[in-house]
Amino acid sequence: MISIITNNRFLLHDSGFGHPERSERIIACVNVLKSSDISSRLSWIIPRSAEISDIQRVHSSQYIQKVKETCELGGGYLDQDTYAGKDSYEIALLSSGAWLVGVDEVLVDQSAFVISRPPGHHAEYNKAMGFCLFNNCAVATSYAIEEKNIDRVAIFDWDVHHGNGTQQILENEKRVRYCSIHQSPHYPGTGTTNETGKYNNILNIPLPAGTGSEEYLSAFFDKVIPFLCDFNPQLIIVSAGFDAHKDDPLSEFKLKTEDFGEMAKALLSINPHILFGLEGGYDLTALAESVLEVCKAVV
Repeated sequence: MISIITNNRFLLHDSGFGHPERSERIIACVNVLKSSDISSRLSWIIPRSAEISDIQRVHSSQYIQKVKETCELGGGYLDQDTYAGKDSYEIALLSSGAWLVGVDEVLVDQSAFVISRPPGHHAEYNKAMGFCLFNNCAVATSYAIEEKNIDRVAIFDWDVHHGNGTQQILENEKRVRYCSIHQSPHYPGTGTTNETGKYNNILNIPLPAGTGSEEYLSAFFDKVIPFLCDFNPQLIIVSAGFDAHKDDPLSEFKLKTEDFGEMAKALLSINPHILFGLEGGYDLTALAESVLEVCKAVV
């Protein structure tokens, strides 16, 4: 079994007209899972909203208030490509809360996949970036450490873009290891190999445009797996963006759908219970089929 944590309210987040991070992403993922041959092995969980105190662990009070006020005034741009509509503050709290429920599920029973929006891994301590309002992964990680007394949280970010916000917020936390494979040069321009964290707890693997399955998986098995295994994590969180897929319109990696399942299986060999949380992925078919592939690897 795997817990699927989602809610129709995620469709209410207004990202702006014609934006690639759109509500249809959630619909596509849910529909493919409900019609799949593993549908009977999925446990559907309704999320709760995060408390302000949960968000304040990783974001400044001033920034949180800025997002809230922007939405209360009817919406607006928080940066050049990150729009928040009138409902987006409340939906962002629900998105982060879904990741908190995911932590609860993983620590108590089984793996979980959070299918929520807005995504989070670009959001920094004091600003929105890259379609992200609150950093869901950092919120979940801090919750696991502070509320669940977890001493070793490993994060693998397989989104094609470097998770600058997650790294910035957590790089000085010795109870966290963060690893990212990402296209470079590419947005947001961070994630060089010399960014290693205060405790050598950061591993960045930038790869060039055009990277395919062989090169990517080689880096994954040769570098990521040993880096995470050595940490013996009590909790693994995957920032699961699917924009490294060959069909994605916003990147130039060439991964295949089955590659995500292969990575999920390898990570499960380190810890049998993992929290996967949706980040990017903008081709609806590639996104939905890749999410299904990961879930099949778990069940």
